[in-house]
Amino acid sequence: MLEISGLSKTYDNGVHALRGVELSIPKGMFGLLCPNSAGR
Repeated sequence: MLEISGLSKTYDNGVHALRGVELSIPKGMFGLLCPNSAGR
């Protein structure tokens, strides 16, 4: 299982992109894709 807890990202200009993200992914095969499908 993959667990992410309390993930945050704030840019230098003070913009909050993420605040306290919680994510649990159970055992198995998963892929995360961005708009260009490069997965990064």
